[in-house]
Amino acid sequence: MSSSSLVYPTSITQLFVLNGNRFIAPVKLYQHRSKCQINRRGFAMRGIVAAGVSAGDSSLAIKPVQGVERLPFRPEGYNFWTWRGHRIHYVEQGDGFPIVLIHGFGASAFHWRYNIPELAKKYKVYALDLLGFGWSEKAIIEYDAMVWRDQVVDFLKEVVKEKAILVGNSLGGFTALASAAELPEQVSGIVLLNSAGRFRDPNADNTYNSEETALQKLIIKPVKDFIQRIVIGSLFLQAKKPARIVSVLKSVYVNTSNVDDYLVESITQPASDPNAKEVYYRLMTQLNVNLQKYTLDAVLSKLSCPILLLWGDLDPWTGADKAVRIREYYSNSSLVNLQAGHCPHDEVPELVNTALLDWLSSLNLQPSYQTL
Repeated sequence: MSSSSLVYPTSITQLFVLNGNRFIAPVKLYQHRSKCQINRRGFAMRGIVAAGVSAGDSSLAIKPVQGVERLPFRPEGYNFWTWRGHRIHYVEQGDGFPIVLIHGFGASAFHWRYNIPELAKKYKVYALDLLGFGWSEKAIIEYDAMVWRDQVVDFLKEVVKEKAILVGNSLGGFTALASAAELPEQVSGIVLLNSAGRFRDPNADNTYNSEETALQKLIIKPVKDFIQRIVIGSLFLQAKKPARIVSVLKSVYVNTSNVDDYLVESITQPASDPNAKEVYYRLMTQLNVNLQKYTLDAVLSKLSCPILLLWGDLDPWTGADKAVRIREYYSNSSLVNLQAGHCPHDEVPELVNTALLDWLSSLNLQPSYQTL
């Protein structure tokens, strides 16, 4: 999910391009055949921090969605894989053609709690925690969007070992696109749920200059880093409060009945890691860099596989217009509009599961059972 949802902005509102709310029929499918800034402070304050948050009591309801099976919550996690020396958590269920679920900023594999059991009835489902999030290691590294791309690519090669469908929400959506562009031979399709990322602005200077002058290195950068640590550290203390987590979730869920103890605990539990604050700082200070370096059109131009857009049109961060623009840019795409917020897979899981399963069945997927 991502209450804080992508890691790119000069301002996170730019990344998600806030659009007016638009009501569309819950599951109306459109086929398309033509080619195809959120403020950093606001991001941090509203964000469900990637580094995790401190646990706390909650009076929220814990009843699951009626009629939809829910993944059991395991405080110890499910499965672990070692990637580049780091411990990575993932869930694996079912048999059949592989589906890989990728969460958004600040969330974890448990955010797919209502999707994994249903999809696993027909497919082999994986849901992994990106490095720095959830039950995966809070590694002290320089975080770049391509770190998660590389993680997913290696997960496909080393764990999945055959062609798969990538499904991503928010940051996970952009990660799915970047991973497919890097390893197209192992990705049969992509599903984006309110994906993060922005299109290149043709009227702006999109070049990224990483070179620093002597003045910048010796004086400006150290002072800037010192101030950033103070400010971001303060924001971290606010963003990690359980009450703040609940408030943010309710701001992006149109129907807040699924903002429950399970969801809050899946976000708060990783907070015990002593590296949480440092990971948060490193993620936040890379926002501008990532926004300048990586764009949606850059990765979409490298793809040819089918893409399904499952879009919560009432999302206050990534509105319906963004889905339309992706559909117009990328010819091999379909769009399902949902009356939901930023995390439709958890807010209206029954609709997302139905639309996703229908789309998957139309692809006539056959598992290869071979190591690629």
